[in-house]
Amino acid sequence: MSDSDDERADEEWNYRARHETETQRLDRNWAALLQELRIVQTGVQLLTGFLLTLPFQQRFTDLTDFEIGVYLVTVALSVLSTMLLVAPAGIHRALFRQHALPVLVSTAHKLAVCGIATFGAALVGVVLLIFSFVVSPRVGLVAAAVAAAIFCGLLLLATILRRRHRIDDDRPTHG
Repeated sequence: MSDSDDERADEEWNYRARHETETQRLDRNWAALLQELRIVQTGVQLLTGFLLTLPFQQRFTDLTDFEIGVYLVTVALSVLSTMLLVAPAGIHRALFRQHALPVLVSTAHKLAVCGIATFGAALVGVVLLIFSFVVSPRVGLVAAAVAAAIFCGLLLLATILRRRHRIDDDRPTHG
C-alpha cells in the first residue's frame, strides 16, 4: 500500500468515523502535532542546554579524542533536532493566511519525524559519552547499543500496534 493509498484510506476512515471534513482533519492533525512538538522540544532543549555547558566544565579536558568526537557529533545531532522540531512554527508563520494547511501539516509531520529520529540519535550519543567517560569506552558502546535498541524497539512496537489496529479497523462493527 503506497503513502497516497494510506492517506486516502485515512481520509475515508476519518469521514466515516468522525464525520470530519478535510479541513477539520487537518486542523485536528495540526493541533495534535503542535502538542507533540511541545513535549519533544522540552527534552531537546534540556539536552542541548546540557551539552552546550559541558566544554565549560573543569573535567572536559579529561575527555579522550574519541569522547570529544562523540561529544561533537552529539551536539550536532541535538542542535539539528532542535532546528527540525522548531521549523514547523517558522513554516506556519511563512505560510500564514495562504491556505496552505495541507502543505503545512505534511511538512511539519516529516520534520517532526526527522527531529525525533535525530533526538534519539543524540540521546544514544549522550549515553555513549557518559558511560565511556565514567566507566570505559567498551561499556559506553554497550550502553549506547542498548539505548539504540530500546529506541528502535519502541518504534517497532508502534509499527506492530499500527498493523494490529489496522486489522481491527477492517473488521465489521456490530451495533
